[in-house]
Amino acid sequence: MDDTAYKILAVLRDNGRISIAALAEKVGISRANAYTRVEALVQDGVITGFSAQVDHARAGLSIGALVFVTVMPQAWASFRDRVVEMPDVEWCAITTGEHDAMLLIRAVDVSGVHEFSTGVIAQLPEVRTVVSVVVLDEVIRRPYLLPGDLPDRTATNTLLGMTRWTPATPGRDTLPPR
Repeated sequence: MDDTAYKILAVLRDNGRISIAALAEKVGISRANAYTRVEALVQDGVITGFSAQVDHARAGLSIGALVFVTVMPQAWASFRDRVVEMPDVEWCAITTGEHDAMLLIRAVDVSGVHEFSTGVIAQLPEVRTVVSVVVLDEVIRRPYLLPGDLPDRTATNTLLGMTRWTPATPGRDTLPPR
């Protein structure tokens, strides 16, 4: 990945239907180079597909919910296989912390969220607990981030969460063991 590849991805993020000629012009490369580079990004698995962005409410799915799931030990493979087959699930991530997985689901109404949470997910033998949270408003949803989008916070922030990071005293690593 070089700067040109990141520029291509940034342009495609804003307009996935842009012509190769317009993409080349925006990035500042030849049309042939743009075509070759986009094809290489697809072949390398960096670009995994092209899709439309949809307003869920206008498409008839006005309710979104986050479903937090705690999975029984030793049941991961089966749980993953089942979730992949569920059409209600827009996105699923394995997480750390109190819950093991987080699912983003879509429904026509709140009863659809309830039916999915209690009638589908909670009924799986792999599942120990389920917590559902209805999404009231989606403030931001980016198709993807690129490394250049992230601000450099390494020099200015010494806080980790609510805890201040205190480095060891210089020379401490040379103290003899007790």
